[in-house]
Amino acid sequence: MSLILKNVSVTTEKEGVILDDISFEFKPGRIYILIGRTTSGKTSLMRAIAGLLPIDSGQITMNGEDFEDKPIWERDVAVVYQQFINYPNKSVLQNVEFPLLRKGLKKSEAREVALASINKVGLSDYLDRKPAQLSGGQQQRVALARSLSRQSHIMLLDEPLMNLDYKLREQLRVEFKEIFNSQKDAVTIYATTEPPEALILGAEILVMHEGRIIQYGSPTEVYEQPQSTTVARVISDPPMSILPVSLSAGEIRFGDGYSQPIPAKMKNFKEGHYQVGIRANDIVSAKSGGEKGTISLVEVSGSETLVYVDTPAGEVVLQMEGIHDVKVGESISIELPGNRLFLFETNGALCVSPDSAGE
Repeated sequence: MSLILKNVSVTTEKEGVILDDISFEFKPGRIYILIGRTTSGKTSLMRAIAGLLPIDSGQITMNGEDFEDKPIWERDVAVVYQQFINYPNKSVLQNVEFPLLRKGLKKSEAREVALASINKVGLSDYLDRKPAQLSGGQQQRVALARSLSRQSHIMLLDEPLMNLDYKLREQLRVEFKEIFNSQKDAVTIYATTEPPEALILGAEILVMHEGRIIQYGSPTEVYEQPQSTTVARVISDPPMSILPVSLSAGEIRFGDGYSQPIPAKMKNFKEGHYQVGIRANDIVSAKSGGEKGTISLVEVSGSETLVYVDTPAGEVVLQMEGIHDVKVGESISIELPGNRLFLFETNGALCVSPDSAGE
């Protein structure tokens, strides 16, 4: 029942290589999260699986059958897009029933399946409403129910919460997770650009970059052991700050001459040039000492303040709980705790992370 991709590549005249030699086995009963920046290849991969994007080389099989031999309508694939698409002149029930009736199901059977799917997404009290009478979140649930009702063996969700407000996205993430976990026979693939979304869903994560899968693993593995600076930035919100450093004479030295004792986890590495990474919530504002910098941008939300700091070693982002009265142009001192630093080679490959040192 696995969906298997072998050496799948796609190149277009306009965009160049958009999928680059992808091989992966998607197993039924599991949720897979594709995360990456815009144009990383997430949507292209889904379109190739659905048959909407012809592949140039490689093979896509489901249950051992070559997908390339199947037309789109026979691929048993359901798709939910970020732009929820519903029939405006049909009720919730009619929207969900419609594809089932087109498949040839009897009216009674289509209704039974549709009602079960509508119940799963919590819209049983809205059967007779038209899409215009629903909120954005409810409309997205209708689109999801229509896909669930098809009982497809492959479900593709392309950033389905992107156009909803923050509160609705939080609510639907929890509901989606419960719904997906009930799809025991289906391969569920969910694309997002949002690290919190990828981690909250608690599924297996595939990090995509420039048309390739560059890391795969559990949320904990990918977050705590990013295998490159690219993965570290993609899976962190805000992106991990990366700074050039050197290890020398028992110290870790930053670009402007600022130094601190070399962390224990880095002592076995030879002297030379490296990069360190640190997440925004691990950086500490210091009253004195530390790395000096100038505030270049401040972003305030109800629960936190993000402070972007230009330092001689490079830009770092500091995340502070609550609202803080800091202004662009002000000087600031920051501490980069050694036990929270990730060490990378100059080519971006991970050397050691705080987790791997057991700290």
